[in-house]
Amino acid sequence: MIFGFPVRSFGINNAKQLKKLAINGGEKIHPGPWPQWPFWDQSAEPGILEMFRSGRWWLGSGEHVAEFEKKYAELMGAKRCLATASGTTALLTALNVLGVDAGDEVLVSPFTFIATYNVIFASKALPVFVDSDPETFLIDPKKIEGRITDRTVAIVPVHIYGLPVDMDSVNKVSKDNGLKVIEDACQAWLAEYRGKRVGSIGDLGCFSFQNSKHLASGEGGAVLGNDEDLMDRCHAYHNCGRPFGRMKDVSGNQYNGMNYRMQQSQALILMSQMKRIEKDNDIRWANARYLNEKLKEIPGIIPSKPAEGATRAVYHMYPFRYVKEKFNNIPKDVFIRALDAEGIPCGDGYGKQNKEGLIEEQLNSRGFKRLFPEARLKQWREENNLPGNDLLCDQAVTFYQSMLLGSKADMDDIVNAITKLYENRDSLI
Repeated sequence: MIFGFPVRSFGINNAKQLKKLAINGGEKIHPGPWPQWPFWDQSAEPGILEMFRSGRWWLGSGEHVAEFEKKYAELMGAKRCLATASGTTALLTALNVLGVDAGDEVLVSPFTFIATYNVIFASKALPVFVDSDPETFLIDPKKIEGRITDRTVAIVPVHIYGLPVDMDSVNKVSKDNGLKVIEDACQAWLAEYRGKRVGSIGDLGCFSFQNSKHLASGEGGAVLGNDEDLMDRCHAYHNCGRPFGRMKDVSGNQYNGMNYRMQQSQALILMSQMKRIEKDNDIRWANARYLNEKLKEIPGIIPSKPAEGATRAVYHMYPFRYVKEKFNNIPKDVFIRALDAEGIPCGDGYGKQNKEGLIEEQLNSRGFKRLFPEARLKQWREENNLPGNDLLCDQAVTFYQSMLLGSKADMDDIVNAITKLYENRDSLI
């Protein structure tokens, strides 16, 4: 059989596992655990304890944050790195330094975490969503130009799940229209576009080190850049406006700024975690490519397609699309519950962010009504129709990154479990 179990099972010797779905009382495909995350390196403890005992806990009295910044810039192939309190504060810093201001418009991907567009609202600017390409899970470069207005000042391409965006296309349209580019690489540590690590390709790039991330310190973030003056200004802004580097040192508080500083403890944790990130990413990369080849053979299962120029993804999530029509129109939530019952935990990706309630709250606020003409907000609502993103949100299914740290046998279990669901789709209710 082309899609029968004798051909498609990998390492399964118990035929009973394949005949009855676990959600219906059968034996699950994967009865064991999955790798846990985050991983703690006990060898980091003496240095962290010494730092705490010294009382040098914050940026202004210690050296560890600066050491991390140097090492992370080298790792990512950028001239400079600025460590921040979170990925959100990294984005806020980048937007401010690149001049995004009240009444501006910023182009952004709708398939993303809420922080990507919330920081635009926080800057009193209007996020203008560009439709997604369902095949890549990323911003559709062909749709960017049509969303530019005379108020557009920047674009925020999102390397979601660690999948590199087609940056050549983004940079071309940005250059042609005088826009700044802020890469949201908050899930893309070591991902590569044409051999260059993402986050170092636009004007500025932003990263997150939140607890779930490949490089984790509970919270934390970073801004990468290759322009010394821009990075000096980023440093000043994140440190209460204190001038830095080649900025003119003046008395008083001449420069605007916030307190978005990273703590010493975060930097030490991150340097410890950096010892394993390249090896871990190699494992995820190999397992993801294996899954891509196996899963695409199952009707109705479509792994993400690399964007033009993408050379290496890092898979904060492993995504694929579930086409319910190939599974007798079984709803996605039922498919997810059935797969979870087989011992394969999964999620449904991001929702339709461009239709979240908080957006109308912002558009109806007194401030936005002052900043934007009623006609522009009406037009925004009329154009907030993104069929590619709607399809993607309806079909997306994801596996968490730590699952990709498992063995080849674990990957075979994923393939077998989805195959089992397909073969037994008539009983999937």
